[in-house]
Amino acid sequence: MHIRRSASILALALTLAACASLPPPRGVTPIGAVQGNGPTSPMLGREVTVDGIVTANFAPGLGLWALQGAPDGDAATSDALFLSGVGGPLLIGDHVRVQGRVAELGTEKDSTVTVLEVAGLTPLAPMPLPKPQSLAAVPVDASAWESLEAMLVRFPQVLTITGTQNAARFGEWQVALEGRAWAPTEIALPGDAANTVGRQNRARQLWLDDGDVQGNADTAMRRDIPRTGSTMKGVTGIVDERFGRYRLQLGQAPAVEASRVPSAPARMGDVRIAAMNLENLFNGDGKGGGFPTERGAKSEAAYLHQRAKLVAALAALDADVVALMELENDGAGPLSSEAQLVAALNAAQGGDWRAISMPDNASTDSIRVGLIYRASKVQPVDASATFEYGPFTDLSRPPLLQAFRAGSGPVFTVVANHFKSKGCRDAKGVDIDQRDGQGCWNSARLVSARLVDGWLRQRIGPSLDAPVAILGDLNAYAMEDPPRWLREKGWRDAFVDAGIIHPYSYVYDGQAGRLDHALLTPAMAARLAGAAEWHINADEPDVPERPDAPVTPLRSSDHDPLVIDLRLRTR
Repeated sequence: MHIRRSASILALALTLAACASLPPPRGVTPIGAVQGNGPTSPMLGREVTVDGIVTANFAPGLGLWALQGAPDGDAATSDALFLSGVGGPLLIGDHVRVQGRVAELGTEKDSTVTVLEVAGLTPLAPMPLPKPQSLAAVPVDASAWESLEAMLVRFPQVLTITGTQNAARFGEWQVALEGRAWAPTEIALPGDAANTVGRQNRARQLWLDDGDVQGNADTAMRRDIPRTGSTMKGVTGIVDERFGRYRLQLGQAPAVEASRVPSAPARMGDVRIAAMNLENLFNGDGKGGGFPTERGAKSEAAYLHQRAKLVAALAALDADVVALMELENDGAGPLSSEAQLVAALNAAQGGDWRAISMPDNASTDSIRVGLIYRASKVQPVDASATFEYGPFTDLSRPPLLQAFRAGSGPVFTVVANHFKSKGCRDAKGVDIDQRDGQGCWNSARLVSARLVDGWLRQRIGPSLDAPVAILGDLNAYAMEDPPRWLREKGWRDAFVDAGIIHPYSYVYDGQAGRLDHALLTPAMAARLAGAAEWHINADEPDVPERPDAPVTPLRSSDHDPLVIDLRLRTR
């Protein structure tokens, strides 16, 4: 195992069984001594004999059984281990003496579990199943889970589902004690503070697993996948470690208190501006061919279903202007992805959607940003604009700016943005991961933020005293350098000004946060009536739908759309 043991094991404060353990018979080794208090067994490779009660049968899916012995009174050592190579019949509840060789079984990504490779089994007098140990406190660090390996554990407190990205294929639900886990740089400054939050998240998170490593097996935890934010109580299972993370192997799917699917945000102002990442809306050649596409749909049917879901979401948002990210960068003609999205919106919502022209630029990225609007609600003022220097030549996507007016109200400006992602491919120098929680390309994103700010000050004035909104996917959480720098330069966070507690638009590795932002000049912030994120995507299970599935806004993308409501129709 790659995780070093910690003195924080004692912080688990497990409630031990009331009965005192008796000394083991001569020649029988306590299971706690086999496990030891380190990351691997101190008896590795030795032949031993242990007594215990069979608490779980994961032989069909994992090739392992769980055997739990009498407690040894040492909270730093597990009183259970896994059995491998069981040849004869065995039932949960059997009290047995087992002879075998101690080994560490590799379970992927430097993880191992201690197993006894069974050479012989002897039935013993019946005994009751051990009571599950009750976790009374959150571990101080992740290594503390090691002292519970293979043990039967119960969580009397609430577990919150924080991620389901592995649910459909592998039957794994990511959960956390003490509520949602937040992306470290969403709530803490990059560096030591964020890394501390990351360690705390790893300590209080684990996976619930259906006990089967086979991909695409038909189990309840793969069929009935709950939304992130759903809760459970009284979950019981066997502690395991694999793929670099601790988990609880379950005998059956737990009962879930499902989180509510939210309604579309109610309008609060007279002009609504929205932003949404479309998760690679690619339409092939625009005539039904050209599939699979570079980044999007694999077939025309899949594309049409994707587009229909996006139309359902955008129509329900009831916005007047929408900033779009991850549009296919295939121009603006009738065969383009943008043109066909606008046509589909018009077919669904009254025929007055228009697209703002993207000025010519040198970007050859396969995706771009866009702006669409309802001609019956707002009118464009002057031409659109963009720029393409610095990171906007080949990393961040060129921004798109357009001024609008609603009725006789003031001119306001919307800027759609999509900064370079956190993926580390080709990163070098200052753009490699600095291990401060911001991932790769943070330097490029920060330069992008500075360039957008400078560009806008040149166009609108150094004091930014006009109503302007920077919208879009900055690929940076709230406390990371790019959005923090913009706030320090006077841009106002619409969600902070609107009093929204813990906003989030994205869930990654069981941690929620905001990659999508709405930053306003003070003049625009003065007209803010409300802000909201519509949690129809980030919390929904990422399960591919059949092209003939019912069309809903749910999981139309991987990012949640955001809206800001403003008072802009009159001066």
